[in-house]
Amino acid sequence: MASSQSVFDFTVKDAKGNQVDLGIYRGKVLLIVNVASKCGMTNSNYTELNQLYVKYKDQGLEILAFPCNQFGEEEPGSNDEIMDFVCTRFKSDFPIFDKIEVNGNNAAPLYKFLKLGKWGIFGDDIQWNFAKFLIDRTGHPVDRYYPTTSPLTVERDIKKLLGLS
Repeated sequence: MASSQSVFDFTVKDAKGNQVDLGIYRGKVLLIVNVASKCGMTNSNYTELNQLYVKYKDQGLEILAFPCNQFGEEEPGSNDEIMDFVCTRFKSDFPIFDKIEVNGNNAAPLYKFLKLGKWGIFGDDIQWNFAKFLIDRTGHPVDRYYPTTSPLTVERDIKKLLGLS
């Protein structure tokens, strides 16, 4: 864990259980989000994440969604159910990964790395669904946004990292 220098050093599972080397995203700006299907913020977040993705994916933005059931059990479904929900209801094209834990002893190594930054008001823990991490093209977290932060308000920061500001 301590040897990891960037997000690109991690391998995670996708929603179908395949290993994905995050190094494939090297050179892209990433927005990493812990998502849930039954949260009060689900509709607005998925809608706005889709808008950002459509607008900037060809310019180097990638959105990585990690389902998590640690907050109010608002992501109770299987990976297949989550994929069906996201793809059918929101027509999301960005990658959805394996359901993970983001806090506690069983937190995914990627999230342990992301939380090392000096941010957050509750220690380093993720507060709720739809916390967002903005990662620069070198794989380093540059900002963390609260779950209540609308994805569209992150657009200016994304544009800056993409060199579009």
